[in-house]
Amino acid sequence: MLKIAVAGVGRIGKMHAEIIARQTANAQLVAVADINEDAAKSIAGQLQVEHATVDQLFSASNIDAIAICTSTDTHVELIEKAAKAGKAIFCEKPLSLDVEKVDQSLRAVDAANVPFMVGFNRRFDPGHKSVRDAVQSKAIGEVHLARITSRDPAPPPIEYIKVSGGIFMDMTIHDFDMARYVVGSPVVEVFAMGAVLVDPRIGEAGDIDTAVVTLKHLNGAMTVIDNSRQAVYGYDQRVEVFGSAGMAISDNPRSHNGSVFSETKVQDQNLPYFFLERYTASYINEWAAFVEYVLNGGPSPVSGLDGKAPVILGLAAKESVRTGNPVKVDGV
Repeated sequence: MLKIAVAGVGRIGKMHAEIIARQTANAQLVAVADINEDAAKSIAGQLQVEHATVDQLFSASNIDAIAICTSTDTHVELIEKAAKAGKAIFCEKPLSLDVEKVDQSLRAVDAANVPFMVGFNRRFDPGHKSVRDAVQSKAIGEVHLARITSRDPAPPPIEYIKVSGGIFMDMTIHDFDMARYVVGSPVVEVFAMGAVLVDPRIGEAGDIDTAVVTLKHLNGAMTVIDNSRQAVYGYDQRVEVFGSAGMAISDNPRSHNGSVFSETKVQDQNLPYFFLERYTASYINEWAAFVEYVLNGGPSPVSGLDGKAPVILGLAAKESVRTGNPVKVDGV
């Protein structure tokens, strides 16, 4: 039985804690921690586990693994501390907004030789995985094009945007990972365009809210990503790969498959409104993969290098928007 603690019990950390406690086999949630002691106490009470300070998790003998779900600016420090303590590590994305800091954290993991996995949950979505599987099995032949749509139902708070690193680091970073995952080839060039079309305050905060990114892969395939901070109809998440022998698609799920047809309209079911409901299965599968990896060994399901590559691509996209030019990257 793998004994796990969660550091950081905001929206994401709370969800991880609940999944570990209630829906993950061969794992036991033993503690939660947060700089907000009241929040930690509340979640600990709900899940009937201990609450602690974050630093107390590293010295606890009854903890095998730590899930780092704190703010991005704390990830590197906590990865280093967890590695030094010999704990297996699950860390939410992004590892850092700085590539040198990412490298610093990965050196600590390598030196300690501890299991390490990055939280790119969309790899574990059954629909998205089916696209990857179709590519890997050559069911659609050689990959020519990939299209990824990722649109949120509403913008995050402006205060979040000011510290998140911007749309390419807090939102598109998932799509950068998904492009590498489904196409199965590193990226060698990034070209991005962006605009402020949703909320002028986002522009005033130094960010964009609408973006199109084109990626060129080492194998010659191309990926087009489109993002918006506001899709009024719901959480829009689609992945498509087109190849020489066919196409694979992961479309938006609906609440059910029923539709109503009348003389004046066709009524379909709404999309899930946000990521917690859209990607519940992926988070459950992600934790099953982490536990299997730590208990039985083998390669990390989402390695440190998988965590580093989207950070490089996000920074390249920001540079491309700034200059209006494509940016070459070193096959990440």
